[in-house]
Amino acid sequence: MHKDPLPPAPPTDDPSHLARDLMVLHQLRGRGIKDAHVLAAMSHIPRELFLREPQRRHAYEDSALPSLSGQTISQPYMVAAMTEALAVSPGHQVLEIGTGTGYQTAILAELANPGLVCTIECLPELHALAQQNLSALGLQNVRFAFADGSQGWPDQSATLEFERILITAGAPQVPATLRRQLRDGGIMVVPVGARDSQVLLRIERRGNRYLELELMECRFVPLVGAEAWKQH
Repeated sequence: MHKDPLPPAPPTDDPSHLARDLMVLHQLRGRGIKDAHVLAAMSHIPRELFLREPQRRHAYEDSALPSLSGQTISQPYMVAAMTEALAVSPGHQVLEIGTGTGYQTAILAELANPGLVCTIECLPELHALAQQNLSALGLQNVRFAFADGSQGWPDQSATLEFERILITAGAPQVPATLRRQLRDGGIMVVPVGARDSQVLLRIERRGNRYLELELMECRFVPLVGAEAWKQH
């Protein structure tokens, strides 16, 4: 069972709360996002914290924004849609492929708490920045790895099956290692397709079967790795 959704921070403590509430009302609720826990988490997490200073004034606009190393922070609606499809509950063990600056990670950590979010980033600048950002928020239930995300969680001493897996970059196909690391009954959300356009898939594992549901067309930066696209 979910805990009660987190309330928005009080106005006196949080100058961007109104912009977040308007984002939730118009961009998320207004476009069909219904999960109250996802909406509450996105009302609570300050997106501007995960952006460089020149971009912070655009934090609650309906668009993806540039971050570092040619990467982007996803559009709020896409973050909400992927998170809603993933159906994270408290206590879940979640694997995220593509930490970026950590915004999606923070949303997952709010929803999974007291469960654990394991997140992988292959770019050193983003790996370091995300750790700083999540530390500033005081989130304690996140583990970071600097590794090839297409090959899954690298710590062989850890549990290698996750109840939820979210891939935040476009893959040419679902990496076989990530299929294996999805627990029976678990859900994976992943963009799959060409380098410049994909379809967002929701995959549920039932024993040795993987049931796929196409959610929407989308466009993500490529997932690069041994089981994904090769680096140019």
